[in-house]
Amino acid sequence: MNHPILDQIQGLRAELAPGDTAPALVTALADGTAPRSATAELAAQQQRIIRSDRRSLLLLAARCADRPVGAWFAALADGESAALRTLPALGAAVGLDPGALESRPPLPGCQAYPHFLAWLALNGEPDAVAVALVTNFTAWGGYCAAIAHALRHRYGLSDEACAFFDFFAQPPAELEQQAADALGPDRLDEPTLATAREYGLLLQAYEHLFWDTLGVIDA
Repeated sequence: MNHPILDQIQGLRAELAPGDTAPALVTALADGTAPRSATAELAAQQQRIIRSDRRSLLLLAARCADRPVGAWFAALADGESAALRTLPALGAAVGLDPGALESRPPLPGCQAYPHFLAWLALNGEPDAVAVALVTNFTAWGGYCAAIAHALRHRYGLSDEACAFFDFFAQPPAELEQQAADALGPDRLDEPTLATAREYGLLLQAYEHLFWDTLGVIDA
């Protein structure tokens, strides 16, 4: 029998699922028609995003440090640190040296997601933030899996260069179970679930904006 909160997480994930249409950049990479510059921009923007998200998750962990969900946020922050270490290899493979990876200017459409997560870290209801985050990981993970496959088979990138996408391409089931366990044995009340839905919709919209911004890079 599923954990009561796991049922709620999976139900909300299904409700918020973005559908079968992949972002334009993911489709172009799969076809081998996307320029390497788009992947370079993705790597540079993720350098900023991962650093920001790590700080946001650590703040969330501190806000509920006396509860298991605080440790869950801290574990996510550790994961962001691990992902950050893979970005130099990706950048080098698509023509960015470490200095260029650090110095590329932020694109507002790409940085809306981490800005909203930073707002949530300060102002959000932590249980609702946890649910919103984990329900959004499935779509992100699926896109990363598709990109990792495309970069290997269409662009000839190495396993080391694809490690960033491999890291996030893992199925979300274990993370969902961990989130449910951290949130406690009882079902979330309706106000918390409604807030999680609101946060999830906004996170998903900002992620779409990230992909839409990268999808217009053509040189």
